[in-house]
Amino acid sequence: MELESNCIAPASAPPCQTPHVPPQWADALHEIAGGSPSPPIVVICGPKNSGKSTFSRLLLNILLQRYDRVGYLDTDVGQPEFFVPGCLSLHLIDECLPDVMSTSIREPERCFFFGDISSKRDPEAYMDCMFRLHDYFIKEYHQLNDHDNNKKSSIPLIINTAGWVKGTGLDVLIELLRYVSPTHVVQIRISVETKNLPTGAFWLNDKKRELSKLIEVDAVFTDSYNQSVLMGKNASRLRESRLLDYFKQCFSSSLNIKTNKELAYALASLPPYQVHFSEVKVMHLHCQVPKHEVIYSLNATIVGLAFNSFGPTTIECRPWCAGLGIVRGIDVKKDLLYVLTPISLSKLEKVDILLQGFIQIPTVLLQVRGCRSPYMAANVLHKLPYKKLKISPPKRS
Repeated sequence: MELESNCIAPASAPPCQTPHVPPQWADALHEIAGGSPSPPIVVICGPKNSGKSTFSRLLLNILLQRYDRVGYLDTDVGQPEFFVPGCLSLHLIDECLPDVMSTSIREPERCFFFGDISSKRDPEAYMDCMFRLHDYFIKEYHQLNDHDNNKKSSIPLIINTAGWVKGTGLDVLIELLRYVSPTHVVQIRISVETKNLPTGAFWLNDKKRELSKLIEVDAVFTDSYNQSVLMGKNASRLRESRLLDYFKQCFSSSLNIKTNKELAYALASLPPYQVHFSEVKVMHLHCQVPKHEVIYSLNATIVGLAFNSFGPTTIECRPWCAGLGIVRGIDVKKDLLYVLTPISLSKLEKVDILLQGFIQIPTVLLQVRGCRSPYMAANVLHKLPYKKLKISPPKRS
């Protein structure tokens, strides 16, 4: 069975180009899209590189044949679909993906900066981010009251998960499935059973009634013996590429930046935003830094640009993130940070928290022959308004 190649989308959007889909996958996609009158909530899980992202993109396109918009909750901080590494993000997609084999950067509806490419450093904080993004979607787009129904309709949600399916990774997935109670759970399996998730509804307690529809499918990538295998990816290179694409948004598309060297030159020449260090709160997400070294620790790093909308923030309770920035230089005497970011000034003016994790500047931007140092520019794009906020104390063990 082959999927329809076109879906209902805005006239300006390119038509969907759907590749050949194996019958097992096609049956699963159609069962989810047409299996119930209410919008489905679907969790897609399986080993890393087994095809979860490909399946989720196909499902996204087929759901857009029926709904104007589809929610997409990306919980894979190592290989995200629509945003940058180190983030958990919620997106509202209203047009088909023209190429289901690749995706581009999209501005999220809501986002948290986790600051690492795996949840293993802080599973509790990671789960809190997942649950809060889910709760936001349910409140705003799925469980609508009578007043809301006059303005908008409920939409489906796709939750793409990370490929860590053993040990703590399995525990995190089980907690997600129990919290969300999805209508469908799609488990992608490969021929090497030791790498797969347990069979059946493994997340349910013995006393709990099964409410979710479990669909098990085989990975579509096979070896010479026609056995399902993992698809090879250079994860590190993909993460760097996604970060490069993100910071390329600092410039107009008319500049036609094609190479990493051109991007490195452009970033080195771009006037940064100037931020007084005393105006922002700094949170180190996965390590402790002595108070007198905090400003130095920010130099030449990628930070999450966050704003406080929940009250007091802690390491376990992250603030919403507006996007990422590069601290390209510091001036200790003037108490200044110089920040490069593609986010708009209107959003940047709301930022009052800098989140530092372990997401690093791509090495290709730091090793360009003939490129002048990208640190400590004298020209300033804009001075952000003054906010008297204190530096957060180091996390105690």
